[in-house]
Amino acid sequence: MNACADVHYLNPPTTRQLNTRFDEDTGAYWALMNPRPRACFSVQLLSELKGYVDSITASGGVVVQHGVEHRIRYAVLASALPSVFNLGGDLALFRSYIETGNRAALVNYGERCVDNLYPWHRNCDLPLTTIALVQGEALGGGFEAALSASVLVAEEGARMGFPEILFNMFPGMGAYSFLLRKVGRRTADELITSGAIYSARQLYEMGVIDVLTADGTGVAAIAAYIRKHSRNANGRQAFERARNAVHPVTRDELMRVVEVWADAALRLTERDLRMMERLVKAQQRVGARDGECDEDSIVLQAAM
Repeated sequence: MNACADVHYLNPPTTRQLNTRFDEDTGAYWALMNPRPRACFSVQLLSELKGYVDSITASGGVVVQHGVEHRIRYAVLASALPSVFNLGGDLALFRSYIETGNRAALVNYGERCVDNLYPWHRNCDLPLTTIALVQGEALGGGFEAALSASVLVAEEGARMGFPEILFNMFPGMGAYSFLLRKVGRRTADELITSGAIYSARQLYEMGVIDVLTADGTGVAAIAAYIRKHSRNANGRQAFERARNAVHPVTRDELMRVVEVWADAALRLTERDLRMMERLVKAQQRVGARDGECDEDSIVLQAAM
């Protein structure tokens, strides 16, 4: 049995939207998202994710448990919600900023996202490997978060995509940067501009997903990946750092895209905002059902 322990570093359980645990056997530091009231990246969740990432970087990749130091060798982002990884940005918040013309607030939200995704993409500049486990829906910013990890593991039933184009926008917190390095411009353009939702199998065949596993076996698949990876972890992690050196994603690049995204958001029409509102309601329905997701939950047919 794995020896796991909760690592408490942020808010009390009554308000926490991110639960963490450390597995001594594998050296995996897990973060399980549990956003409320909607299955999206609220400001609260972004703050707690930042605390999680900071806890890794500030400690130099070490967790202290029962007075004993343990090195973090893998950092894993997953969801505590059944059938949903994350449905993306806080669209209700975006709409309020857009309606008041608050560009600074839009940029600030984007910067909060970048402050999480940039170090995560770089493995926190430590000898560890970041992993995303997608079980269910990962849309918009949720898909971006999964893409920022060094390794993307998904169950067969997972679906991912960028619906932003349906309300005349694009994903502005790293999607293009991460996809361009991983699968090239042509595939990146298709994924972002089609507005389509793709199956895990389709994305695996495109090279977006690194490990595809049967439904219900995601945690076991990560354990198997870690066992295989750890046999030559030094070489693999050095390769990951070399990859980032050769095809770097810089914080400046990500922030320049955020600026473009904020300007585009302020140009949305009332029709675009009504379409955004339909997706907000979808996020609310999913949150109310504790993550149970179906075709209607992403309202794509209605949005087309």
